[in-house]
Amino acid sequence: MYTWLFRAAVVIACPAIVYFGKLAPNPKGLGVGVVVGLLVVAVEYVAAELNLLTIIIGALGAAVGVILARVVVDPLVFQFGNESLYHAWDQFTALRYFAFAVLGLVVAARKFPELDDLDKDLLKIGRRRGGRIKLLDVNAIIDGRVADVVETHFLSGILVVPRFVLTELHALADSSDPLKRARGRRGLDVLARLQEHVETPVKILDRDVPDVRELEGKVVKLARELNAKIVTTDFNVNKVAGLEGVGCLNVNDLSTALKTVVLPGETMSVFVMKEGKEREQGVGFLDDGAMVVVEDGRRAVGRRVEATVTSIHQTSNGRMIFAKARPGASSA
Repeated sequence: MYTWLFRAAVVIACPAIVYFGKLAPNPKGLGVGVVVGLLVVAVEYVAAELNLLTIIIGALGAAVGVILARVVVDPLVFQFGNESLYHAWDQFTALRYFAFAVLGLVVAARKFPELDDLDKDLLKIGRRRGGRIKLLDVNAIIDGRVADVVETHFLSGILVVPRFVLTELHALADSSDPLKRARGRRGLDVLARLQEHVETPVKILDRDVPDVRELEGKVVKLARELNAKIVTTDFNVNKVAGLEGVGCLNVNDLSTALKTVVLPGETMSVFVMKEGKEREQGVGFLDDGAMVVVEDGRRAVGRRVEATVTSIHQTSNGRMIFAKARPGASSA
């Protein structure tokens, strides 16, 4: 009902502007006003329902419409050199500005949803230029190591953060749970750090996957649609992505691949932190977290010793390195 009242008001307003504005207070002028009003309503009829953002875009469109009428259309009419045409055009100044403003509003509001398709086109351009898309999930952003990888130039292309991932980070940052709040704020800090890196652009993609409820499922499906790879630290996302045929870059796998390589017989420097379970054993750790069990290292607790690697064991919890302290090789 309100929509039709608005349309009726537009149809009435146009001839009213002509008549009361003394542009052409005659039946011919009123007819022109009615025709313009009907044309405006015809364009408005195809517009979708407007939300707040669409209204803002529409207002900008209205401003652009008035500017075009003033800067482009008016000079074109003047170029015809027809004085009667220019006089008639100038006579309906208020009416034509009103019409162009409404048309600009309606066109901008109608075309605004197509920005989502524009995002997709931009991403396609990025792929054609050789930079494959990397889709960041919540876990990878909160983990933070992806920022270090980007800064060392080992990760290139376009980094894409879906809007629903950013919304989840905001929800975590506003959570009443201190741990969740800390994780969310860390994720936002990492994202801000990533956006500062010029060579690897970060793009926020306004696209949702409404038919999937789980956040991980949304990421996997969107990556498949965009032909992108997922950057994550979540083992489950890695598995699901593999089943869906989506490439996945697991930061944990990269960290494992970059662990320090030691071989039996090599000498290493180890800081002995505590006593071991067996007699005369000491325990230390490498920078990558690997545990080093040092034979004859009990007396060197709290000190750094030179030790010779005897064997290496790979367990489900990581690597364990067994070494033997070299006599007289300890230091403070």
